[in-house]
Amino acid sequence: MREQTVWQFSDDRGQLSTAGRRPSKVLAYVQAGATLWDYDIRPWAIFGSDHDGDTPDPAKAGSLPSAAVEYLGAGSALDADTLLRGEPDLVVAVSYGGGRVYGLAPETAKHVEEHVPVVVIDVGQARTLADIGDRFAELARSLGAEETPAATQDLDAARDRLRSLATGPSGPRVLALSPAGQDQAHLARPRMWPELRVLLELGVDVVEPAAGPGSNWSTVGWAEATALRPGILLTDIRSNATPLDALGPNALWAAPDGAAAVVPWNPEPVCSPQAHARFLALVADAVEAAQRR
Repeated sequence: MREQTVWQFSDDRGQLSTAGRRPSKVLAYVQAGATLWDYDIRPWAIFGSDHDGDTPDPAKAGSLPSAAVEYLGAGSALDADTLLRGEPDLVVAVSYGGGRVYGLAPETAKHVEEHVPVVVIDVGQARTLADIGDRFAELARSLGAEETPAATQDLDAARDRLRSLATGPSGPRVLALSPAGQDQAHLARPRMWPELRVLLELGVDVVEPAAGPGSNWSTVGWAEATALRPGILLTDIRSNATPLDALGPNALWAAPDGAAAVVPWNPEPVCSPQAHARFLALVADAVEAAQRR
């Protein structure tokens, strides 16, 4: 007798995963695991990408408690045996387009999928943040999550507040970047990042770097970044970015007068309403403070 299908989910590759019971032992890429956690879906373990190290990146981990969720490692150093050793009954991964599992070597991902259902959510630049969030919400509901109307209301309120501030007088310029050592920074091209596109849609003046090499980032010296004169600096806080406090004094953020306000930014955001509302609130606070100066 064939096993009855109790659970199923069609992922962003169009691939249908099925199981005879609802999956309960979930292994997830850290960004996906942190998003599911905000929906009260508790992943058993998480893994990182080649940008990550021997411990989870706090920026990507969101509200995930390190003591409660095992971290199996990161990127090409991971093999299928490590990922499968705890016998997960579902793997949740992300893709930046084309259906390729991000963070794992292709052969590793293929071998894992031969043993356990793999759901892939596309978080690439072709998707809106709302689309990405909706897909994670659908997956979470399929795994037993309940609706979160309060979180959705908080997000709507955060969007309304930022829109009101951003469209008011003297809105500050916002520059998103990833520090890359003493000599240079990677400036984000805002239309290539779903979370930054939300800011543009809400009327925030997000700086567009000059045309040139780099589809997602424009790499420039610090003097060139400073010359853009942003009022707010969204700075990449992932572990692979250089922390600002490791760079010493810099006119962009450390000048006595007129320095940009620094707001932490994670280019691989947790895609839950709660996390997005918190980010928008930080930006709104910085905009409001800049307008009072």
